[in-house]
Amino acid sequence: MEKFYLTTAIAYASRKPHIGNTYEIIMADAFARFQKSQGKDVFLCTGTDEHGQKIENLANEAGITPKAYVDKVAGEIKGLWDLMDADYDHFIRTTDDYHEEVVAKIFKKFYEQGDIYKGYYEGWYCTPCESFFTATQAANGICPDCGRPVSQAKEEAYFFKMSKYADRLIKHIEDNPGFIEPESRKREMVNNFLKAGLQDLCVSRTSFTWGIPVTFDPKHVTYVWLDALTNYITALGYDPDKSFEEQSDKFKKYWPADVHIIGKDILRFHTIYWPIFLMALDLPLPKKVFGHPWFNFGNDKMSKSKGNVVYADELAERFGVDAVRYYALSEMPYNSDGSVTYESVVARYNNDLANNLGNLVSRTHAMTKKYFEGIVPTPDVTDPIDDDLKATVASAITKSVELMDAYHVADSLEVIFGMLRRANKYIDETMPWALAKNESDRPRLAPVIYNLLETIRVAAVLLTPYIPTTAENIFNQLGTDKKAFATIAEFGALESGKPLGEAFTLFARIDEKKFLEEMEAKIAAAIEANKPVEEPEHEAEIGIDAFSAVELRVAEIIACEPVPKAKKLLKLQVDLGYEKRQVVSGIAKFYTPDQLIGKKVCLVTNLKPAKLCGVDSFGMILASGEDDVKVVFLDPSAKNGDRIH
Repeated sequence: MEKFYLTTAIAYASRKPHIGNTYEIIMADAFARFQKSQGKDVFLCTGTDEHGQKIENLANEAGITPKAYVDKVAGEIKGLWDLMDADYDHFIRTTDDYHEEVVAKIFKKFYEQGDIYKGYYEGWYCTPCESFFTATQAANGICPDCGRPVSQAKEEAYFFKMSKYADRLIKHIEDNPGFIEPESRKREMVNNFLKAGLQDLCVSRTSFTWGIPVTFDPKHVTYVWLDALTNYITALGYDPDKSFEEQSDKFKKYWPADVHIIGKDILRFHTIYWPIFLMALDLPLPKKVFGHPWFNFGNDKMSKSKGNVVYADELAERFGVDAVRYYALSEMPYNSDGSVTYESVVARYNNDLANNLGNLVSRTHAMTKKYFEGIVPTPDVTDPIDDDLKATVASAITKSVELMDAYHVADSLEVIFGMLRRANKYIDETMPWALAKNESDRPRLAPVIYNLLETIRVAAVLLTPYIPTTAENIFNQLGTDKKAFATIAEFGALESGKPLGEAFTLFARIDEKKFLEEMEAKIAAAIEANKPVEEPEHEAEIGIDAFSAVELRVAEIIACEPVPKAKKLLKLQVDLGYEKRQVVSGIAKFYTPDQLIGKKVCLVTNLKPAKLCGVDSFGMILASGEDDVKVVFLDPSAKNGDRIH
């Protein structure tokens, strides 16, 4: 059996992926399922990239270890991949012991064979991209890949001799036209990077520690791209101490990869650095690197500050997993960036899934029940209009396969749904309800209904890689086990005389107006939540002596009641350990007495006494905010009366 090994880029474990990041695993899974339908032995690898300075910084900000941080995020990513019904064969984490061990060996192997040398790096560095750039590349102090500011970095580092393999790589690209796709991406890599002259690549860092240590120089950790890219071979059990012929059966079976499916932003790493690493390891290069476009929100990049970040799991709550898969696959063009809008989400759902597909299945199932008691009829007679439908089906099978083989996923889906639109038109042309009225037309009714049922079955077979749960639901409604791709080689494999399964709604229509109003409110709330905090007006600076003059102590609230005729005030009795006091505070709108009694607070004890609404107050408790006041509560173990410094 012919093998097919495909991979996604491993997701960076810094945050939850949005719909654009999630598209990649959906596409890879659809392609893996498609290759399985063609009779191939498929292995799909995905996973998470978990080392680097950005991870270390985020973990420090969260007050946890980097490993604890990536454990949490990797779990979220894996859970999202599972939710999207991704049928991967291996999920690798770059913190897996076996991966770290092999990466350390690869680094040492490169060093010992003279591909890596120690040097000194000084230049521009982008932390989010984990990438170094020259002053020319980082014009105006901006990262050319992500558009964020770069900073100067200066440190001892090991470098890989990229130029040693550059000519060999250029020849490989020229000799293998399909190695980089789309074609526009190949031209960009060759003209902008290879022919311009490759600089040696920094492959270690000393300014942070969260990475795979260099075994012979432990103050260095392996640079994230040498670490991450090798996952494609460590996942198969690669051993750098052995020749290709000596590798495990699994590795020799699946390597080289048939395709790396990646985002266009990391094409340089996969089409220049990765092939050169493989050349240095004396391993075959992958057959293809496919750089897919990005998803934008309308015409903008997704951004929390703009409130336009779309998450696949949130869409799935409203529309279902298969609807999200279909939307992502049908909206992303082959070469140019895709555009996510809530208007297009609901339009795709209602028009394509609910109306075109769902309504076709529902109407045909209902007519079979009504006219043939739910039994698949026998098509005894034919008409030229039947031949036209069958020709459309045959063409859709051929074209959809050709387009999928060429990675034109959205176009392949469009062909399948074009076939479904033709089937709906066929209903209008043949008018089964009119044929059922006259006994003389009954012989013509049977082939019409059969042709519709068979077209739906073919559609389910073709749609299995894209929306597998829906396809299975259609097979169940048809009551058929004819699910394999081989069964659609000729029109007519659906068995006559067999009963249909139970009918149910595949996709219920969404109220577009209501949905869009909810999304507009969500975007507005997200913008407000992520609005930068304006710097407040500040008081004049004070010295330590002035600050020390304010006496702050731990006080426990032992009693509390409203101040009569004062809506904002509460009268508190507090215990300072050495004495008890009465304090009046304007927090009645935000707390009830029950919420305060027993809590420990920070009390200004040397504030001049005041009378509020006729009630004496001997101090002030600390709280934050103006419109939404929050009392500063202390740890319950704090000792009453202790000085707060």
